[in-house]
Amino acid sequence: MNLPPDDRLVEDPRPVPFGEWEQARPLLERQRGGPGIPQAVVEAHVLGVVPLLRVWREHLGLTQQQVADAAGMQQSALARLESGANQPRPATLERLADAMGLTREQLAE
Repeated sequence: MNLPPDDRLVEDPRPVPFGEWEQARPLLERQRGGPGIPQAVVEAHVLGVVPLLRVWREHLGLTQQQVADAAGMQQSALARLESGANQPRPATLERLADAMGLTREQLAE
């Protein structure tokens, strides 16, 4: 499953009530400034029920071996994480995010 590059962000189309604007404003500004998650990644993860780690890797056009090498781990260990058989530790998640040029938040399920 190769996903087409897509830079659209998933946004909530509902308006923010006037009385709640001051509370919501910092969150919205932080969202706009952040890296976000492309629509294609969200759809493959949610609708296709594909683990987020795998969806991101395929979206970026990387092989398991490339990501594993960059993260300093075995390809078989990455395959187990992508299958959902194992959950990555926080340090492993950080290394995988760095290997793919992402933030840890973008990989967190």
